[in-house]
Amino acid sequence: MLAASALRNTANWQALGTSVTLQLAAGGELEQARAIVERELDWIDRTCSRFRGDSDLARVNAAAGQMLTVDPLLIAAVDVALRAARLTDGAVTPTVGEALVLSGYDRDWSLLAAPGSPEEDGECGISRPPRLIARIRDGWRAIELNRSSCAIRVPAGVQLDLGATAKAWASDRAARAVHDALRCGVLVSLGGDIATAGEPPAAGWQVHVTDDHRNGANAPGQRITLSSGGLATSSSTVRRWRHAGATMHHIIDPATCAPARSAWRTVSVAAGNCTDANIASTAALVLSETAPRWLAERGLPARLVTHEGVVRSVGAWPAAGTEVGVR
Repeated sequence: MLAASALRNTANWQALGTSVTLQLAAGGELEQARAIVERELDWIDRTCSRFRGDSDLARVNAAAGQMLTVDPLLIAAVDVALRAARLTDGAVTPTVGEALVLSGYDRDWSLLAAPGSPEEDGECGISRPPRLIARIRDGWRAIELNRSSCAIRVPAGVQLDLGATAKAWASDRAARAVHDALRCGVLVSLGGDIATAGEPPAAGWQVHVTDDHRNGANAPGQRITLSSGGLATSSSTVRRWRHAGATMHHIIDPATCAPARSAWRTVSVAAGNCTDANIASTAALVLSETAPRWLAERGLPARLVTHEGVVRSVGAWPAAGTEVGVR
């Protein structure tokens, strides 16, 4: 998903292993806004990264079974992840760290082996069901948080990964921080997970929704107008790698403890904020065939794309060929 507006007040760079897009509607200082976003992202990286040995998250995973004092930011991030688990009945859970490691995702994904060809991968995006064993079912219910003392304990044998929520939450935090400081309309996109705050431009935030936010405005997809809230896309086609003779992706199905074999290759959802949109889009990939009903019951506008490229819209998502806004 790519923010496609041609606003002059736009900056693009790399952080947290993905692309960052910052756009200001009017009246803001871009250099100051970028410094605010960079500060937020650096704090989250130093606290919540699974790939930094000095992060608080890495310390918690290494001390599984023990109560550990951590940065308040990690407590807040884990709170967000546990809320996702509650809202999705465990379909989106932070206790997938061991399953991701067993699937080969034990370092920044850009360092992993390239995936197989589409013919090798098969329609579900995994060339064969991987044989993984990880203890993640209901493990999130046993996580202990002591908010007053900023301490956390995860069950022995459980490894946390906040990838399903932290990036979208970082977008929300960064957008709010810029708006609070500069009082201007702002859009922050991290890897295509988009958060907005304040008044949008006169024509709204122009967004191109596609499988891979890196593909640009001419890639197959749909252009929409976002007036407020957040928009997130989850896909099994982007973060993919080769491991143990199989092509893997990063969306873990807790029911199988392996990369999800979904009916959808991509799901995009609009919600009141980017975090909620991303929780729903990730859950929809895991829920597979039942996702449209699950999204409709929650009143969430969504765009789901099958492996054959067939698009299905849910709720108030604008029809193809229109420029109707999503709130």
